[in-house]
Amino acid sequence: MNPALILLLVVPLAETWVLIKVGQQIGALPTIALVVLTAVIGAHYVKQQGLRVIRDMQLAQAKGLLPAQQMLEGVLLLIAGVLLMTPGFFTDAIGFSLLFPNLRASLAQRGLSGLAEARPDLRQPRVFEGEYHQASNDDDQLPPR
Repeated sequence: MNPALILLLVVPLAETWVLIKVGQQIGALPTIALVVLTAVIGAHYVKQQGLRVIRDMQLAQAKGLLPAQQMLEGVLLLIAGVLLMTPGFFTDAIGFSLLFPNLRASLAQRGLSGLAEARPDLRQPRVFEGEYHQASNDDDQLPPR
């Protein structure tokens, strides 16, 4: 069975079970308030970290570097935001963990190295050989109509 399909089935069931158990312990309204609070706090930190990643992307581009690391970190922040907006405690834990810059940078670096291993041609710049001909001034003029 496909691992993604298993996750799509297991995670919502586990989240529902945990929400029910927490609701039984602390009550329905505090559980709902806790879920909303984690979403609000998560959204604040995702925005804060997102602005930092955008700034880092701009600095890398200003230095003439490809901001691939920062772009992957941005994708991880997007995933964190989605997970934090999803009701549940497992998804919140994963989403909050992606807000730690060192962990996010490590995951992004792993993704980049995995991509480089999967596509070794990305490590080397592509060189296109060819010839060119510089047109003289006479060649630049259009024939009269």
